[in-house]
Amino acid sequence: MMTTIDTSLLDSLNLTHKTETKKNSLGQDEFLKLMTTQLNNQDPLKPMQSGEFFTQIAQFSSVAGIQDLQKSFEQVASAMVSNQALQASTMVGRTVLIPASEGELKEDGNIQGTVELPSSTSQLNIGVYDAAGQLVKQITMGPQAGGSVRFNWDGLTDDGKTALPGMYQVKAITEIDGEPVAADTYVAAKVDSVIMGGLGREITLNLGAMGQSGLSNVKQIL
Repeated sequence: MMTTIDTSLLDSLNLTHKTETKKNSLGQDEFLKLMTTQLNNQDPLKPMQSGEFFTQIAQFSSVAGIQDLQKSFEQVASAMVSNQALQASTMVGRTVLIPASEGELKEDGNIQGTVELPSSTSQLNIGVYDAAGQLVKQITMGPQAGGSVRFNWDGLTDDGKTALPGMYQVKAITEIDGEPVAADTYVAAKVDSVIMGGLGREITLNLGAMGQSGLSNVKQIL
């Protein structure tokens, strides 16, 4: 806490009224003027120690600095919320790639996405399975280099029939050194709506039958 100051000093500087109307708070100019007067009127036999003097200055500067930081944080927070709202508005109606092992087949639609290969493979196979776990389509994509490999299922089964609309599992299997290895898949989904996360929380995307996903999970906007 600051050292108690004789009220006669406040009277001599005409600061009593200001401090009362401002709930005893001092501005920077008043504080410096008060400190200077306090030094000039100190008891020469009991001078203020330099440590005590600098402590008072540091305390005042700290309080003023915190207030400035609070104002800055409020401005940054407001800008972040506005930017988040702008991001959210541009996502509705867009198609995004998210990490998923299933996709929604709509009437006369398709399921598309990518497979992430950690290394090259001699064979890449993608199996599409219905809700009962039955294989309805085997997509053979042959040798592939490492990285992202796009796939697209047109909704036709292995026997040439059109599959019913609904959710289908997608499994990617690679062959590395003759051994089958599962690979990660990303599936396309349309953004129906978004949920604002608020300050410090990310936007949530509503993806219809595919549920919800955080904005940070989006690999690509198609």
